[in-house]
Formats: sequence, C-alpha cells, structure tokens
Amino acid sequence: MENQTVAQKLEALVKLQSIDSKLDELKKLRGDLPDEVQDLEDEMEGYRTRLGRFEGELKELEESIKKNKEGIKESEKLVKKYTEQQKNVKNNREFDAITKEIELQELEVQICEKRIKESKDKIEFKKTEIGTIEALINGRNEDLQSKKDELDSILSESQEEEKKLLVEREKATKKIEDKLLKHYNRLRTNLSNGLAVVRVVRGAAEGCNIIIPPQKIAEIREKKKIVIDEHSGRILADVDLGSMEEEVKPKKAAPVKRAKKVE
Repeated sequence: MENQTVAQKLEALVKLQSIDSKLDELKKLRGDLPDEVQDLEDEMEGYRTRLGRFEGELKELEESIKKNKEGIKESEKLVKKYTEQQKNVKNNREFDAITKEIELQELEVQICEKRIKESKDKIEFKKTEIGTIEALINGRNEDLQSKKDELDSILSESQEEEKKLLVEREKATKKIEDKLLKHYNRLRTNLSNGLAVVRVVRGAAEGCNIIIPPQKIAEIREKKKIVIDEHSGRILADVDLGSMEEEVKPKKAAPVKRAKKVE
C-alpha cells in the first residue's frame, strides 16, 4: 500500500464510494421502516411494563381486601366474646370497659369495610386501565406485525446483495491507507448524500455543484496528488472529460438575416 501511486489511491477510493453508494440505495429501499419497527417495539414494551405494574397493583389490592375481611372476622369474634362477658360483669366499671372494647371492635369493622370498598373501587379502575392497555397492545401488535412483514419482504430481496457488497467493501478498505480512510469515513458521516469521493462535471464538484477553478481541474486530471474541495472537503477523484468538451465547444453562429429589398 505504501508504494501506491496517487492514481491507484484514487481508484481504490472511487471503488469504495461506488460500493457505499449501492449500500445507501439498499438502505433507502427500507426507508424509515427499521426505525418505525423499533419505535413500535419500544412502545409495546412500555405498554407491557405498565400492564405488569397495574397487574401487580391489582394483586396488592386483592390481598388488602383479603386481610381486611380477615380483620372483620376477628373483630366480630371479639364483639361476640365481649358481649358474652358483659352478661357476667359485677360492676359498672367492668361493664363500661367492655362496652368501650366492643365499640372499638365495631369501629374497626367499619374501617375495614371502608378499606374494602376503596380497594374494590380501585380494582374496577385498574381493570378498566388494564383493558385499555390490552386493547392498545393488540392494536399496536397488528401494526408492528404488518411493518415487520413489510420490512422482512424488503430484506429478503436485498439481504444477499447487501452481504456481497459488505464483503466487497471489506476488501476495498484494505487497499486504502488508514489516514485517507478515516477522512473518507468522516466525510461520509457528515455529508447528507454520503458522496465523499466525486468527479468534476461541467466544471463543478458533484454533490455540491461548487465551481472548481481551471488550475485545480488540471491538477485533478494529472492525478499526481489528492485534491480536496475546499468548500465541502470532498475528495475530487476525476474529471468528466465529456462535459468539459461540451463546455468549450463553440456555439454555432446564428445566421444573419438579410434585409428585404424595397421595390
């Protein structure tokens, strides 16, 4: 690679640009489908997370109802026990103390019943939310499957070609020195159309259409050094001689109209 001429380096860059441009075309065929599929998958994951959280909260509420029901049973047992004890009291002080305990247990029953009602209301709300999320998941799942099928169809048609191009690209990069390859890759990343290596067509650089001075065009044609477009940073690899000849070709003079004789 050290003994490569400038012409050979430019030829290797042109080859790499050609491969990358073909890969870009394949990516264009997919359009925004890969991103759309990923967005839908992320959205579905978000719904599933919410669904899991709501289902967990539902279980907690059901457990709370169970505990409060057990609390009611326990309090009712105590009320029954204290009511029996009340029948055998020996003085008013004992009667009042037991009455107070009965009232406390009856209050505990009311509190438990209130908690059960609140939990049941929350359960109904959570079930509605779960139903809404499940409907969203089903709907979005249909969209996701449709997008995936479309993407798979495109990929199945272009995958084999893409594999071949990637193998070719790997071989092509090995023929280019690291410094030049880094510059090329950086340009590819920064330029919207991905054209890092271009020709001069009709006196202007492809991809940006900025006019190249005649002296620089002569340097490009000589291929004795790597010429960079100072405006875009693109590597100017060649000159389209056909377009240059069109520019310099003289235009035919328009025929001179003769004045009509006046009789």
